Amino acid sequence: MNKFGIWAALGLVAAAGIAIGGAQALTAARKVDAPAPVDIQDRSLVEAGAYIARTGDCVACHSVPGGKPFAGGLAMQTPVGTIYSSNITPDKKTGIGAYSYADFKNAVQHGIRKDGTPLYPAMPYPSYAIMPDADLRALYAYFMASVAPVEQPSADSTIPWPLNMRWPMAWWQLMFAPKRDFAAPAGADEKLKRGAYLVEGPGHCGACHTPRGLAYQEKALSMADGDAFLTGAVIDGWRAKSLRGEAQGLQSWSPAEIALFLKTGRTDKVAAFGAMAAVVEHSTRYFAYTDLEAIAAYLKQLPPAPGKLQAFAPKADTTTAALLDGRYGSRGAVIYVEQCVACHRADGQGMPRIFPALAGNSAVFAQNPQSIIQITLEGGRMPSNAQDAMAFAMPAFNHLSDQDITDVINFIRGAWTNQAPPIGERDVAHIREFLAGKKPNIVAGGKQ
Repeated sequence: MNKFGIWAALGLVAAAGIAIGGAQALTAARKVDAPAPVDIQDRSLVEAGAYIARTGDCVACHSVPGGKPFAGGLAMQTPVGTIYSSNITPDKKTGIGAYSYADFKNAVQHGIRKDGTPLYPAMPYPSYAIMPDADLRALYAYFMASVAPVEQPSADSTIPWPLNMRWPMAWWQLMFAPKRDFAAPAGADEKLKRGAYLVEGPGHCGACHTPRGLAYQEKALSMADGDAFLTGAVIDGWRAKSLRGEAQGLQSWSPAEIALFLKTGRTDKVAAFGAMAAVVEHSTRYFAYTDLEAIAAYLKQLPPAPGKLQAFAPKADTTTAALLDGRYGSRGAVIYVEQCVACHRADGQGMPRIFPALAGNSAVFAQNPQSIIQITLEGGRMPSNAQDAMAFAMPAFNHLSDQDITDVINFIRGAWTNQAPPIGERDVAHIREFLAGKKPNIVAGGKQ
């Protein structure tokens, strides 16, 4: 090696050392000092924490079907590999049982484990950062005093080296996860303030519904932080819809429909699917109705997303009469009659609160077709709730060919009053490949 090569190598080593040392200093600076201890025997505090855990939807990400609550193991697909949720039961060996309140607060709000390792942003600590200390103390009391400990080691991610190195996350946190307090919208009354807090903070709605940048950061953490807030994103292969006021967002939803959807996972027209079904199942159906109304009021006053379609051109429904007359006209229409019409009906309206409508359903006519493709291939199940007697399920249609699924989806996306661009066979093949490559969840004793 010549002298230039030697000096270049030494320079790289020195730069790496500075970067790693700087990352360690940043992590140390983010950590809180030792706060006052929490009385985990205070039953009122524990009960308050149980409700806060519901608002934060902790169980949905830190549990898997067939596993123990909060024991982790949920496989989360990211652009660079699979991350598994950790065990957050109070088990001292494999969970958070040895965490002090300071350790807990550092993990939940600042993304730092007890051992000083930065957490990946799959944990929504950028949202939890605005939660007040009183809520964090109650949450800690609940986990330490009320959750059953489970011995289950947390699984390593499949993210390859060098992307799996944790120290660069300290620099990520400096840029994209600032320490911050909740700032209520200007002129907001108490109802809107509560709704904004739940959406931006413990509910971490932006973690799924806000698009992410190249560094996997949410492009905005609140409306004050940028116009991208809650404008829709793709997560785990599903399209999380825009929660803003444009045509493909919540423009046609009333506040009562939003609250009902969050409480039950369905309205007369639509049903929760994918990750949102788990949110309803484990979190929002337990919310006080006043909190659901506050969330609905806050979401309904958000402006339309800039650059998005504000209204659809009028379109007459000619599909219903054609199907009833036996005038199918396309292979997609034939497949719809063979496979779909029994539940979703010739008029595309389904059955209220039983089978969701396909006519006028934003999941159907979204510009991004990933959700309708995935639910067609994978099927789905409505979340359970106290208002409806049954949780209906849609079977998987993955036995159909890519061409058949393409044809029937294109028929649905252009039927009735729907107006959406056609998809291609390759779009279906891509989602089928994605589903085949998903890693299984992990439960105690092995994979599911």
